[in-house]
Amino acid sequence: MSQRAASAPSETIPSARRLIQSLRDLGYDLPTAVADLVDNSVAAEATQVNIDMRFGGDASWVRVADDGLGMSPARMLEAMRFGTRRDYADDDLGRFGLGLKAASLSQCRCLTVATRSTSRGRIRIAQWDLDHVDYTDRWEILHPRAGDVPLAVEPLHDRRGTVILWEDLDRVFRYRLPDGRRARNDFERIISDVTQHLSMVFHRFLSGESPRCLPLMVVVNGVRLEPWDPFARSEPETTRLPVQTLRFVHNHRPFVVEVQPFVLPQEARFSSPAAHRLAAGPRLWNRQQGFYLYRNGRMIQSGGWSRLRTQDEHSKLARVSIDLPAGADELFELNVSKTQARIPEPLRVELSAIASNVTRLAQHVYRTPVGATLATTSAGTSDVRLRAISGLVEMVVSAIEGVINGELPPAQARRVASRLREMQSGFIDELEAEIARELNGGAAADRPAARTAVATGPGRSTGVHHEQRGAGAGDGVAQTVRLSQAEGLTR
Repeated sequence: MSQRAASAPSETIPSARRLIQSLRDLGYDLPTAVADLVDNSVAAEATQVNIDMRFGGDASWVRVADDGLGMSPARMLEAMRFGTRRDYADDDLGRFGLGLKAASLSQCRCLTVATRSTSRGRIRIAQWDLDHVDYTDRWEILHPRAGDVPLAVEPLHDRRGTVILWEDLDRVFRYRLPDGRRARNDFERIISDVTQHLSMVFHRFLSGESPRCLPLMVVVNGVRLEPWDPFARSEPETTRLPVQTLRFVHNHRPFVVEVQPFVLPQEARFSSPAAHRLAAGPRLWNRQQGFYLYRNGRMIQSGGWSRLRTQDEHSKLARVSIDLPAGADELFELNVSKTQARIPEPLRVELSAIASNVTRLAQHVYRTPVGATLATTSAGTSDVRLRAISGLVEMVVSAIEGVINGELPPAQARRVASRLREMQSGFIDELEAEIARELNGGAAADRPAARTAVATGPGRSTGVHHEQRGAGAGDGVAQTVRLSQAEGLTR
């Protein structure tokens, strides 16, 4: 502090009326706002979340009730604070301390929270009412009586948990006749959008694949949600490409990013027309292609190539799962509504190469006539895994050759490149034999995994250590390709 400062600092409190109005525009729509509330339920160790959406024109409401731990009086007040003071652990779904308030008030003018921490404990109620804030211009939380908010307290009649109630849905109903047919039809569409979004965003929790131990059931208007798997892993013709492990260091801290590409079948190869329609996803085929980013098991981004390439019809079968490392929110620039993240520079080259390869394979599947063979081994067997893994290996080897030719004298470069191609050929031959043995009833999966050390050009320039664990559409292929720094090949 400057020695010239002669008086104590003064605190300037922002205008509640102005700032809350600004915080209503942080990028939420109704499905993403509801998803943010489900995050809080998951954090409270809830096993069931009931979401009720009722149409009544201007009197319509949305309610999210869980059976979680509930909140103490102090914790409830802190939860109602804009920019809570609590610290978030790396494995928390929360991040900014704004979600409950910003998500809710992006859709409604009256937010009521009711909670109790035991089945017979006192129900505590707090409320943000924007009409009150507009009138007073003060950061005042109201505490209505239980009888004044029956919709908020009814789900807590005989259990613990927390209830979030939205009323005065001014951002949902912008109609001249809010109780008209158009408003009612749009509300029904919104309910469908919410259902599809939650089934997608929380599919790992709903299916029991998330890191947390507790099960999760989400019910919307009395209907239990089923998880929507964006990778259609239950389809026999879906191709699982090898898992890519990307390692890098940021601010002296190591991070690991797990990447698994998938190529979905063309329409005629799905098990049924209904399965194909389901796999299209909430935004349909073209817009669902691309990267699926997960943070602690919760989906953050659902499709799109993060400005690494453009979407097109012929690559719409390509989808890539990316698990963000814990503690890397700032690096990935996660937005407040938890709907988008930015791929950091250390990973862009590697992910661009992965995207290029998986889209190339997706284009091949898309263009292959029905009944034609996707990939054929010399033994006469057919398996798309051979083409998928061979394509990845070719991509890596070509990148290494570029580095070799640029870094070594011509004679030495030719010798090293020749040795590299021999390694590639031997690997593909062994892979082909393994797949042929598996398809012919052999026990290829019982063999020890063959390991071939090669190198990656991009890893040399970006500092990303890249490992590729071979896994085809099934588990019969136990090959592993390990990608290390390019210097390791030239020593």
